[in-house]
Amino acid sequence: MKKYYIETFGCQMNEFDSERVAYILEKEGYELTNNIEKSNVIVINTCAVREKAKNKLYGHIGNLKKLKELRQDLLICIGGCSAQNLKEKILEDFPFVDIIFGTHNISQLPELILKRKELNNSICEIKNDGFDYAVNDFKNIYNFKACLPVSIGCNNYCSYCIVPYVRGREISIKPQEIIKTAKKLVSEGVVEITLVGQNVNSYGKDLEKPVTFAELLSNISQINGLKRIRFITSHPKDISNDLIDVISENENIMNHIHLPLQAGSNKILKLMNRGYTREDYLKIIEDIRTKIKNCCITTDIITGFPGELRQDFEDTLDIVKRVRFNRAFTFIFSKRNGTAAYYLEDNVPLKEKKEWFNELVLLQNKISLEENKKFVNKNFEVLVEGEGNKGLIEGRLENNLIVNFDGDKSYIGKFLNIEITQAKSFYLTGKILK
Repeated sequence: MKKYYIETFGCQMNEFDSERVAYILEKEGYELTNNIEKSNVIVINTCAVREKAKNKLYGHIGNLKKLKELRQDLLICIGGCSAQNLKEKILEDFPFVDIIFGTHNISQLPELILKRKELNNSICEIKNDGFDYAVNDFKNIYNFKACLPVSIGCNNYCSYCIVPYVRGREISIKPQEIIKTAKKLVSEGVVEITLVGQNVNSYGKDLEKPVTFAELLSNISQINGLKRIRFITSHPKDISNDLIDVISENENIMNHIHLPLQAGSNKILKLMNRGYTREDYLKIIEDIRTKIKNCCITTDIITGFPGELRQDFEDTLDIVKRVRFNRAFTFIFSKRNGTAAYYLEDNVPLKEKKEWFNELVLLQNKISLEENKKFVNKNFEVLVEGEGNKGLIEGRLENNLIVNFDGDKSYIGKFLNIEITQAKSFYLTGKILK
C-alpha cells in the first residue's frame, strides 16, 4: 500500500487542514506512516506567521534533499500558509520539491499528484481565494477530542499579520454544517471539541441569515454527550456580552478565554490596527471576571513593534500586572513582507527588543507561578490527553491548564479526578484520586 507522511507547523487551523489532507489521501488508497523514510508522499503543512517559521521550514525542506536523491519516486509536497505566501520561490530555492499547493487548494492534492507524475515536472498550484472546506471530510487524529473550524480567513488586517493574505477574507461555515459535524464527532466518542477560526467572535456576519458566535456556541452546547467545548481565537474588538453570558450559563463551555492583547499602549494598538484601546481591553476583562467564575485568561503579546518606546512597553507591563494572565505567549516583532507594518520604520534596536522581551517573560512567569499555586491541594476533573514529561501522563483542566501525573496510556481519553500537588509556571503536577 502507498504510504504518506505528514508534518504540521503552526496553529489549530493548520492541524485541521492536515486532518483534511489525511482524509483525502486515505480516500485515494494511501496509508499513514510515522516513518518518513518509508513514505511515498511527504506533506509538509506550513506556517507563515513569523520569519522564524519560514527559516524553520527552509531548514526542514533542506533536510529532505538526501532522501529525494536516494528515492526519485518520492513526492515532496509543501502546503499551508508559507506555500500560499512564497509560491514558486520555494521551487526556486528547492528544485527537488515536487508540489506546492496553497490553503485554497487542499482538495486538489490527489489530482496534483497525478499531474506531477504525468508531467514529470514540479507543480505550483495556488489560488488566491475560494471556499475549499468540507468540514465533515477529515481524519480526526484523536478519538476523544477534535478541532472544528467555524470560519476561514480574516477581515481584520492587523498591520503586522500575514494571515488575511494567505488565508483570504473571512468566510463563515454554515451553522447547520458545523452542528451536524459536531454531532457526528460526539456519536463517534469525542467528548471535547475546540471551535477554531482566526477570529471566532466575528463569526456569522457574512452568512445570508446572520448568526452570532454566541448563538452558535449556545446551540453546540446543547449536544448530548459533548462534555467540553473550547474555542480559539477571540478578537477583543468583537467580543460581546452575549458571548460572555453564554459561557457563564453553560457548564460544558470551558472557563478559558484566549484574548490576544498584543500591546498595552494605545499608540501601538492604533499602529497595529487592532481596533480597541487599553481601556476597552480592561473593561472586557472586568466583564469576564465578573460573570465567569474562575475564568483562565491567556493572551498574545508582541514586543519591539515599530515606533514603540519604553513608555509604550511600560503600558504593556502595566496591563500584564493588572490582568494577571494565567499565561502569555510572547513574541519579538517579526516583519512580514506584504503587511502594513513591513513599511514602518523599525526604530527599536534588536538588543532592546530582546531586553524588553526577557523582562516581559520574567514578569509573566512570576505571575503564572503565583496564579498556578492557587490550585495546589485542590481537586479537579482532568481529561487525559497523552504522554507528558519524564514518563508522566498529561491532562488538561477545564480552565486549560496542563497537569502531569503518574499513570499509564490506558488513561488517555478518560476523565480522572486529580489532586494538584505542585505548581510550575507552565504546568501543574498532581496525583490521581482513587
